Amino acid sequence: MENSRGYPRRVKDVSLEELRDRLADFARVRGWEQYHSPRNLLLALVGEVGELSEIFQWKGEVAKGLPNWSHTDKEHLEEELSDVLLYLVQLADVCGLDLGQAALTKILKNAQKYPVNPKISAANNFPNSYP
Repeated sequence: MENSRGYPRRVKDVSLEELRDRLADFARVRGWEQYHSPRNLLLALVGEVGELSEIFQWKGEVAKGLPNWSHTDKEHLEEELSDVLLYLVQLADVCGLDLGQAALTKILKNAQKYPVNPKISAANNFPNSYP
């Protein structure tokens, strides 16, 4: 399987820990750690989310898999999604939080907050039916 750039997808998933460590090294060797306060990283993250939003701003509804998007558009989307992810990982790191564990905990909390409705669950087995 290939990604939108035509490169084979790696078999190994990249962990949040690996991203965190690489980002910390990247910043350290450039002397950027002094600028990576929670506030600064949050503002950078918000800016990147804005850039991500611009990609979708005038496209209307978009089909899953982006079948009508050009290679260039998909590559641009990958870059902006990556920027958002990387700033989010850095923000969690400088705040001393385990983002992966926090995400898993949030999924469990959401499962308790929003239990499965048997009527809706059964309806989901029939895509053209609605509860």
